[in-house]
Amino acid sequence: MTDFLSVNQVFFTLLGYPMSYIEFAGTLLYLWSVWLIVKRNILTWPVGIVSVLLYAALFYQIHLYSDAIEQIYYLGASAYGWWFWNRSVSDRRFVSDVAFSGRRPILLVLAATAVLSAATGAFMSRVHLFLPLIFPEKADFPYLDAVTTIMSFTAMWLMAKKRTESWVYWIVVDVIGIGLYYAKGVKFISLLYVLLLVLAIQGLLSWLRAIQEAAAHPSPSA
Repeated sequence: MTDFLSVNQVFFTLLGYPMSYIEFAGTLLYLWSVWLIVKRNILTWPVGIVSVLLYAALFYQIHLYSDAIEQIYYLGASAYGWWFWNRSVSDRRFVSDVAFSGRRPILLVLAATAVLSAATGAFMSRVHLFLPLIFPEKADFPYLDAVTTIMSFTAMWLMAKKRTESWVYWIVVDVIGIGLYYAKGVKFISLLYVLLLVLAIQGLLSWLRAIQEAAAHPSPSA
């Protein structure tokens, strides 16, 4: 098990790129969880939880500390999303009551995201000085990493609340992630983010269609 969790334990080599067991397993499970959430399937949450645990170990080993901490949040948000969606699924698998937030909440969330991103970036650029025993190496790309972290926090929470604007956040995160992970040398994850970008666009369109269908066919209690 220890070998499996090591980023240096190579599963196979693809076009000269050494693929570790942990990166391969985490990536497959993450893709599966995103595909499930595009379909508004509640199974996205338990699948995502396993992926989160694997990625937390991976990111810590390659010194992307913001991303490693991010996985702890994802774990809690996934547990909440699993509980929250379970209250409104039809046939115990799918949810249909997705929607946009109002204009004021959207603006407030955007402002909070910007402020928290700047503060997190400043902290993570010095975290190796504050907590050298936990973070022995200087964080790479601390501000850019912080932006994607805070935006991902926001998107995950909005998604757990079934808010459609969450997909817009994911689209931005995926675009940044493609370049960030390529620069860090984890090219398979960079490729993953290309696929995630496609899925995020598909997810936004799918949830928009669900909103339109709900408006065209309101429930009797509406």
